[in-house]
Amino acid sequence: MKNQPFTRREFLRSAAVAGATLALPTIVPSAAFGRNAPGNRITVGLIGMGLMMGSHHHIMLGRDEVQVLAVCDVDRGKRERAQAQTEKAYEAKKASGTYKGCDAYNEYERILERSDIDAVIVATPDHWHSMISLAAMKSGKDVYVQKPMTLTIREGRFMSDVAKQYGAILQVGSQQRSERAFRKACEIVRNGWIGKVHTIYTQLGEFPAPQSLPGEPIPEGFDYDRWLGPTPWYPYNKKRVEGNYGGGWRCFWEYGSRKNGDWGAHHFDIIQWALGMDNSGPVEFIPRGFQGAEYQSHVYADGTKVWKNHPVKNGQMIQFIGESGEVLVSRDDRLETTPAGLKDRPLVPGDIHLYESYNHEGNWLECIRTRKQPICPAEIGHRTATICHLNGIAERFNRPIKWDPVKEEIIDDVSASLWLDRPRRTPYVM
Repeated sequence: MKNQPFTRREFLRSAAVAGATLALPTIVPSAAFGRNAPGNRITVGLIGMGLMMGSHHHIMLGRDEVQVLAVCDVDRGKRERAQAQTEKAYEAKKASGTYKGCDAYNEYERILERSDIDAVIVATPDHWHSMISLAAMKSGKDVYVQKPMTLTIREGRFMSDVAKQYGAILQVGSQQRSERAFRKACEIVRNGWIGKVHTIYTQLGEFPAPQSLPGEPIPEGFDYDRWLGPTPWYPYNKKRVEGNYGGGWRCFWEYGSRKNGDWGAHHFDIIQWALGMDNSGPVEFIPRGFQGAEYQSHVYADGTKVWKNHPVKNGQMIQFIGESGEVLVSRDDRLETTPAGLKDRPLVPGDIHLYESYNHEGNWLECIRTRKQPICPAEIGHRTATICHLNGIAERFNRPIKWDPVKEEIIDDVSASLWLDRPRRTPYVM
């Protein structure tokens, strides 16, 4: 019989049993157990091969310590293209016998039942995030899930609790936390360098209003029923299912919280971080138009008010206004402060130093190895998604929503409270 190399899982299992008595022969080359050794790579399955997965797919294929073993999408064309791209990228490794091929599935369950896959990336539309992520964690896999983490508030509480119960490493794709300018902006605010913050402006943009769409023939090779999953049934229309930056499925309440869940999941997350509210949240949500309000807003217990789509200076994304200064921040490392010198002021040992990450996917992979929490774990993702959902609920009811962030309950509004979760279409129930 041929000698088979230890896999990473087998080595760790043996080490746990043998403990300090385990002694490796000195003739074993270091590469056999190195970080990027074939049996020591993190094996990954990719679920949802649309717009948002494109970057993740490229990054995973470019990392030597990762091996993509499977892809999944309800669109046969997308999954087969992703399968071909993966196998082309690994062609040299296939020739050397270190890569056995990439499988393509219509059902995500096929990935989760595989014991040779360590982790999954979930980049489906929002309405599938929680169901797939929960099942993945329960199957023993670590998860990277796109933002917003959930479709409903109750889903977020389940996901955070299950991540803790199963010891899963879950990273939410709020990658602005891994960008220097956003971290520095949050450290300036957290350390009180602009005094108490009382007002925050942020730009999210707008989507077109949801449309009533006529039915169209379902394309061959597209599993429309599974795309809809737990959401209500509607006739197929390409505009309902397509993913694009101008809207697509993101325009519809059935599949998310529109712009609150799109850009809100990024910017509200940074605001939470800056205010030190990662385990809490605002207490009131006020829709645009209520009593003449020009902009949507939400308010924290200390009176700090966040305005959505209020103009921000110099075309920036977020503007923090404090008693003695301002911070403006955007992507592409754009950071401005008043006084100007604050942006270059170094932290000293007594200052608050926030979690430092310069690569969001890389942080997740490193935490899979170390079992330390990533920069945006499930509880943080849940609290940010809660803000997205509550803003959406206030908009749909066209009235303020009062919120208890400790009990995670809507206060004195029975009708609105029904939207803490949503009915699920059979058989797509959790």
